[in-house]
Amino acid sequence: MNSSFLGPDPDSQFAFVDGVRLHFKRSGSGRALLLLHGSGSSNHGFERVAEHLSTSFDVITPDLPGFGFTGPRPDRDYRVSTYVDTVAGLMTELGVERFSVVGNSLGGNIGWNLALAEPSRVESLVLINATGYPEKSLPTGIRLARNPILRPLLRRWLPKRATEGNLRALVGRPSIVDEAMVDRVHAMMSLPGNRSAFVDLANTDQEDRSNLIPLVAVPTMVLRSASIDGQHFGQDIPGAVELTHPTGGHLLPEEDPEWVAARIRDFLGGQPDPHSGRTRQDGARP
Repeated sequence: MNSSFLGPDPDSQFAFVDGVRLHFKRSGSGRALLLLHGSGSSNHGFERVAEHLSTSFDVITPDLPGFGFTGPRPDRDYRVSTYVDTVAGLMTELGVERFSVVGNSLGGNIGWNLALAEPSRVESLVLINATGYPEKSLPTGIRLARNPILRPLLRRWLPKRATEGNLRALVGRPSIVDEAMVDRVHAMMSLPGNRSAFVDLANTDQEDRSNLIPLVAVPTMVLRSASIDGQHFGQDIPGAVELTHPTGGHLLPEEDPEWVAARIRDFLGGQPDPHSGRTRQDGARP
């Protein structure tokens, strides 16, 4: 995939929020469900999960500022609090007053902070390998972007081989990282301004708000890969339900979208997906 020929899909939509032209997709009908991807990704990371859930919900999947076809913020403000304001503004712009939130990694961090900021709007919360605790290990890409020697280089150049290596380090089964996945992620990161935005995000001094996590008061499900450390949401959020995927890595929505979608549907009470396949007894695909 050549990034110079990469463009929005026919079902792409855009909305102006907080001075940013946000790219998003919307499918299905029913209760609103907001899917938030992680850093270094785009709404493509939730594409297959969205397909499964659109049989039951009004699914909205934005490209967060700094990623995908949304691209960088003009003010280079990548604080989690700013992301919270932006995604809340998107839902207001779309006329959606109440919604559930599903967030992977950074998207989960935005999700639980959104539940704290807008408790009257967030109906339910699903956290997938979410960030927010200071002891959680940083992905390789974030660590490299914080290196003062590599930082200026990464703003200008990112070899495809590095993208592939980072993806393989993020997943539980490296075999799922195929050429199409590498091409897609590399092309998205190579869109104008996105590499610099990633470096800016990686070097943003985020406020540690982990002491507030026990104040999350909306119904919450935690989906955690057994290999990912530094996550205590299931213990700290009152009444939270926690399920562990035995073999998944950081990118669980891409690694086992059927498992993720089924758990979300069960938690939120959606209709069974007629297109989903059978799963093993432990709930995870082999």
